[in-house]
Amino acid sequence: MNGGKSSGAVRFLVVAASLVIVIAGMKAASSILVPFLLAVFIAIIATPLFLSLQRRGVPSAVALLLMILLLVVVGFLVVGVVRTSLIGFSDNLSTYEARLQERTEGILQWLEGLEMPWLKERGVEFPALTISDLLDPNAAMGYLGTVTSTLSGMLANTFLILLVAVFMLLEAALLPAKVRALPGLSDEMWSRLKQMVENVRHYMSLKTLTSLLTGVLVYIVTAVIGIDYPVLLGLLAFLLNYVPNVGSFIAAIPGVLLAFIQFDFSGAAGTAIAYVVINVVVGNVIEPRVMGRGLGLSPLVILLSMIFWGWVLGPVGMLLSVPLTMATRIALESGEGTQWIALLMGSRVPDPDDSTAVH
Repeated sequence: MNGGKSSGAVRFLVVAASLVIVIAGMKAASSILVPFLLAVFIAIIATPLFLSLQRRGVPSAVALLLMILLLVVVGFLVVGVVRTSLIGFSDNLSTYEARLQERTEGILQWLEGLEMPWLKERGVEFPALTISDLLDPNAAMGYLGTVTSTLSGMLANTFLILLVAVFMLLEAALLPAKVRALPGLSDEMWSRLKQMVENVRHYMSLKTLTSLLTGVLVYIVTAVIGIDYPVLLGLLAFLLNYVPNVGSFIAAIPGVLLAFIQFDFSGAAGTAIAYVVINVVVGNVIEPRVMGRGLGLSPLVILLSMIFWGWVLGPVGMLLSVPLTMATRIALESGEGTQWIALLMGSRVPDPDDSTAVH
């Protein structure tokens, strides 16, 4: 009995140590993994269009050539526009910083001049140091600098990402047959693999459409208001909409901050309201109807996966946290010893009468 317990404990420690080593390796190799995962992301989105062209009678070589041209044109068009915006933003960074400092000092003076006797009677005071820490312009400009550096890093690997995505498209038509021909692959494992690919493709394709709608609406609203770099703000809204739960609100920070710098507090408030309306309409009204079905992941798992993949792979890991976690969960379902983990990751309790329901 003790021998069985000790062997189980040893097995658990070996598995835990292996996971730590794998995660540490992924984090160390993030500079290689991130472009690869972005290429997978692009290939998953482009594959349905590629296969659709083939089903319509377009020869595979012609369909592949069309997809390559589309990826190259869209990729370098986005790179050109974003690079121009980033250069302009970098040139105006010192001006923005000085203007933000000026507006922050004005708010601090206004707050210090407020007289709130009903608070003072109760011994409540707001030290000027605490208020200045909360309204630190350096922290705000540091956030904008982090955003621009992340985008610059993604642009630097554009050619490599597009190249890998093109070669993945080359394998798109043949890969399912190759995988099915693998020796020892059971029908159940094959069905689970197809389910994993279909779920990830369904999520990524429809999420891309809703993210594109979010980005277009943000571009229109910020351009109408007159905020600088509406294209860059629209692209940020498009990308961060992939981050579950909080991404769209994080994307609003640069727009609101620029509105505050360019205009005043009322301009920033109006911009914030516009972002909230867009996020509520797209995220709570349009997206649930378009997606049609849930992700199969509990909200807690989605939040933890965003934190985990963001820590391992950086900002791109946050963008891809949901599809990566979905694939991990479906892989865990395939093993009898790990089905309980997949069950805990699910969004609902399965029907006890249905022994196959793990979702």
